Amino acid sequence: MLLSVVDLTGVTRLYNVVYIVCHLSSAISRFNATTHQRLTDINVRGMNLPADIAACERTSQLYVASSPPCICRVSAEGVHIHVKCWLPKSASDKLIPRALSLTATGLLVTTSEELIQFDADGDILRRVRVYQPTHAVQSPAGLLIVSHKSYWSGKHQVSAVNTAGQFVCEFRGSDKQPLGFIPHIAVDSKGNILVADRDNRRILLLDAQLALRRLIINKDQLNHEQPVRLCYTEQSGQLLVGLANRASVAVFHVLIDG
Repeated sequence: MLLSVVDLTGVTRLYNVVYIVCHLSSAISRFNATTHQRLTDINVRGMNLPADIAACERTSQLYVASSPPCICRVSAEGVHIHVKCWLPKSASDKLIPRALSLTATGLLVTTSEELIQFDADGDILRRVRVYQPTHAVQSPAGLLIVSHKSYWSGKHQVSAVNTAGQFVCEFRGSDKQPLGFIPHIAVDSKGNILVADRDNRRILLLDAQLALRRLIINKDQLNHEQPVRLCYTEQSGQLLVGLANRASVAVFHVLIDG
């Protein structure tokens, strides 16, 4: 099943609604997560060039990273709360938010040079430097799981980093098939990691120690399209996969422990 949009840049799910942002659009597209029926869009005043979207069940709010650097915060009902310029924090801060994920205490923002963890009010809790990160999530153990390029080898990998910026473990793929570019990852409540390997057109499942468990979606299931965004709902097993070339979202049902 495909949810069709144009120039997708982010997808998330909150309760039974799928929310999608697209390049050059100030609207958030909505779909029923069960029937896949298109719902009324949410128009967000001041949202430009959205790069990613994340949802928080605790607050029933959506967060959108856009440019010029800001975080748009929107309620699930579509009431625009405010646009807060969480970045830059100073005149010398040139970082632009590229990807988002929710943590237990707030928001984790990936920029081109570092990971920035915010509390719910937009105040910085910590900044962790990582070489060329593309996306990060926080594991149940409190580690930051980040997709990035290795400074030493120049190859793509997934790493577990503690809040002090120390690398704990990493995954690069195999010698036969190393990881390609990894635009997005997802984590479940047990620490399992879903990895969108764009260049190899596959989605991998890693355990909490970043060891490969199995290939969970192959290139044939993706119709040889490139996965660029992931959203996994553990309760239902629904996996939403944003596809680059079709600019659409593929809907899968996966059992991580099945």
